[in-house]
Amino acid sequence: MEMALNYKRKLKKNWLVIYVRPRWEKKVDRLLREQGIDTFCPLRTTENQWADRKKMVSVPLFTGYVFVKIDDRELTKVRYTLGVVNYIYFMGKPAVIRDSEIEQLKELMKTYNNLEIINLKDLSPGDRVRIKSGLFYNHEGKIIKVQGKTVLMSLDHIECALVTCIEINHLIKASPLNTALCTR
Repeated sequence: MEMALNYKRKLKKNWLVIYVRPRWEKKVDRLLREQGIDTFCPLRTTENQWADRKKMVSVPLFTGYVFVKIDDRELTKVRYTLGVVNYIYFMGKPAVIRDSEIEQLKELMKTYNNLEIINLKDLSPGDRVRIKSGLFYNHEGKIIKVQGKTVLMSLDHIECALVTCIEINHLIKASPLNTALCTR
């Protein structure tokens, strides 16, 4: 009886996270779907600007990751799909994501079209950043303090010391080239 329960547990489909080659999220999603695998690759729309044009493009919400709903028999099939690097592991086994969490994520994607993942570890006091939207668009400054999802920062080139509190999702790290060009 115990062996039968163990076998059923292995055949239960669970959501797992796979790590994929850089910029291969949509390709891997398509390849897995063609194999009959249930996948979820949340995409967000963003505007990319080139020298000659602007274009709206769909980019993965989670860069480098795709969710798959599979049972233990399909582990190898997914792992050896072109573009898949490996599973994300937790305690020596592929990390299982609850169905409810995937459903919540799908609902968020339907409700909010401007979702963006921001790694709070990427920004710390002293970092130089550029504001990517709002009243101070394209102004650069230095982070003074990170307070949850907002940042206290000082803005450069405004002929006075202006300190403002701004949401993290309105900032990007200033490139070293921009920083070098902006010093007075």
